[in-house]
Amino acid sequence: MQQKDQSMADDPQTTAFYAAEAARYAARGTPPNMRHIERFSSLLAPNAAVLELGCGSGRDSAALLAKGLDLTPSDGSPELAAEAQKRLGRSVQVLRFADLAAKNAYDGVYANACLLHVPRAELPGILRAIHRALRADGVFYSSFKEGTQEGRDRFGRLYNYPSPDWLAATFADVGFPSPQIEQVMGTGYDAEPTPWLHVYARKDAAGPMPA
Repeated sequence: MQQKDQSMADDPQTTAFYAAEAARYAARGTPPNMRHIERFSSLLAPNAAVLELGCGSGRDSAALLAKGLDLTPSDGSPELAAEAQKRLGRSVQVLRFADLAAKNAYDGVYANACLLHVPRAELPGILRAIHRALRADGVFYSSFKEGTQEGRDRFGRLYNYPSPDWLAATFADVGFPSPQIEQVMGTGYDAEPTPWLHVYARKDAAGPMPA
């Protein structure tokens, strides 16, 4: 079945932004998300099978590969997937979140700064698909821009802007009962100060994640 040339949960404005800005977005030269790459990797066995969603430029992908993980990088934007493929020198899958159909296939799912574009109404379904894709006790990392209601940034990109309580309840409802949520200040492509939520969860695990 032919994939639609759509991404980011099919929001047209968000899709159009990444299609038009892919080369510029990939060339920013920002460093990889090393603190969270280190922690995510430490929770997995060597050569663990990991799916990366929304890999963007492939910046974090390269660091995850250097950790010895069996990584499958993917992005919903064909244009960004092509940019990541140039950086990595390996195939990058074009995968929309809604098309994730794998079952018990991965030890970890890494989703840095990408699920934040999923409309709130669609996020539980996407999280359920990630839950199905993970093996028993699989590790899931994701990050979001904090807020109180869905909205758009000055580039027209859609954000779900969750609160920590809303996000924790949504994760718990789909099979991630004890997500750990870290609140930090940061920034993004818009270079504006932004409160971020970094989320670690383990499939069906009720206990706390290791620090």
